[in-house]
Amino acid sequence: MNVDERIIQMNTLPVVVVGAGPIGLAAAAQLRERGLTPLVFERGPVAGAAISEWNHVRLFSRWGELIDPAARRLLDATGWVAPDDEAYPTGQDWTRDYLSPLVAALGDAVQLNTEVIGVARRGRDRVVDAGRDTEPLSVHLRRPDGTEDRITAQAVIDASGTWTTPNPLGGEGLPALGEKTAADRIEYRVPNLDDEDVRARYTGKHTVIAGSGHSALTAIVALANLEKQAPGTRITWVLRRGDIGFTFGGGDADQLPARGALGLRAKQAVDDGLLQVVTGFRTAAVATNDEQVALISDTGARIEKVDRVVVLTGFRPDLSWLSEIRLGLDPVLQAPTQLAPLIDPNVHSCGTVYPHGAAELSHPEPDVYLAGMKSYGRAPTFLAMTGYEQVRSIAAALAGDHEAAARVELTLPETGVCGGAGVFDDPEPATAEGGCCSAPTPQLITLSARADG
Repeated sequence: MNVDERIIQMNTLPVVVVGAGPIGLAAAAQLRERGLTPLVFERGPVAGAAISEWNHVRLFSRWGELIDPAARRLLDATGWVAPDDEAYPTGQDWTRDYLSPLVAALGDAVQLNTEVIGVARRGRDRVVDAGRDTEPLSVHLRRPDGTEDRITAQAVIDASGTWTTPNPLGGEGLPALGEKTAADRIEYRVPNLDDEDVRARYTGKHTVIAGSGHSALTAIVALANLEKQAPGTRITWVLRRGDIGFTFGGGDADQLPARGALGLRAKQAVDDGLLQVVTGFRTAAVATNDEQVALISDTGARIEKVDRVVVLTGFRPDLSWLSEIRLGLDPVLQAPTQLAPLIDPNVHSCGTVYPHGAAELSHPEPDVYLAGMKSYGRAPTFLAMTGYEQVRSIAAALAGDHEAAARVELTLPETGVCGGAGVFDDPEPATAEGGCCSAPTPQLITLSARADG
């Protein structure tokens, strides 16, 4: 078989999508619309398995921003009744009213309880050069019964997200000393206080919230409401940076109103004295004492008599099962090298991210893409519509429509918040007159808490 015949044969193979979350299922819809064969593997028992773990949280994106265009067209053909574009769903709503019907529409293209445990170039390890552009990809699987399997694919889109690999409490990127020992008192997700058992663990207790992103703000709002209702409940908010700065976001300047409102509600909780704020605290150790713990910073400062710790310091990608693939990743963010400069929180002064697609997401390994939250590596604040644009472009590129792959079909909303130097305690960037970098005027808006979409 000559090279041309091998390439033709490879083009008849499926495109494997890893993860049946919103971005993975959108990729499948986009691929199918392009005449390609998607095959989605999800290690969880349901689509949106990660979302099911925070389904109590309301998103700050509207329904109209949470439905992929190709997925909408596929669903419309089934008689699906679309939610109100202007409403804000919870994670549970997103799964029930969108992801589950989408899985049904995609049919056998989605295989649940099936884990991708490795990807390689067929017959070659990472070191071998020959055949990397003519041989298909080899995808290793663990089936529901525990047996291992292997299939070949023309391309792989990794949309597995970062949910299973949260960042630790330790301020150096590694678990703090004693963090694992105190695991029964540490939570790495926003607690669901609507669950009576969960609520009981926080009622009348001293909780430390560590983190400065939207998840941390969501936890602040939820626990502040509990404090109002349950005397004896205390909250300490720990930030690694030197001051609060623009942590509360853009307020009225945020083009996603619910996201701005979330920051304003968290700020109101601070202004009302419902929590103690400790800045410049990078946890080095967790000391266990009977039923409580103490947090110790790298300078020796201590936060004593802590019952619960909610660690919301972001996530990181799991790259272990891609070890035989030649990835081109930024050494800082672990994001694709061409994407990293667009999203680096150490560099950007404002919250706007330029739309991007196959070109920025490509790697030295042909036809392998990281999409969705995983493509952002350790960078924060990812929007679903960003992922939808990514997979639209990737599907076009795989179908050979390079003009469509390069075309921008999305305008992302600005956050209205300056973020440069915000990941440490360096001085905040100077604010400019007007534009997204002007400091917003705080104003309380009465809305329910919303989380990052």
